[in-house]
Amino acid sequence: MPEVKITIGQRDFEVACHEGEETFLKSAAKMLDDEASKLLDQIGRMPENRMLLMSGLMLADKTGAFEDQLSAAKAEIETLKKELEESRAQTKTIEVPTIPQEITDSLAQIAARAEALADQA
Repeated sequence: MPEVKITIGQRDFEVACHEGEETFLKSAAKMLDDEASKLLDQIGRMPENRMLLMSGLMLADKTGAFEDQLSAAKAEIETLKKELEESRAQTKTIEVPTIPQEITDSLAQIAARAEALADQA
């Protein structure tokens, strides 16, 4: 099991993780370190356990806000899907009659005559 050195709030930690999860661990540690750095900038020096607790709570608050936004977006998508389905159901199909064969034949004859006249000129 690989050990990864991470830094949170200017303190180094050795953390073990499963093979292949090193990148995820470093990314999560970076998010926690960002919150810890904000705390240290605002409050200054504090005990390690308090810094980690407060940083974790700040991340949990952000996560909760993102989950609320995600839920609202999903609800809006569902509403829009229903509106689209209702709109499609209300749309009527317009049938366009086909042109009778006699008219098509007549137009072809007229076109042939016009080309013949153009060739004579």
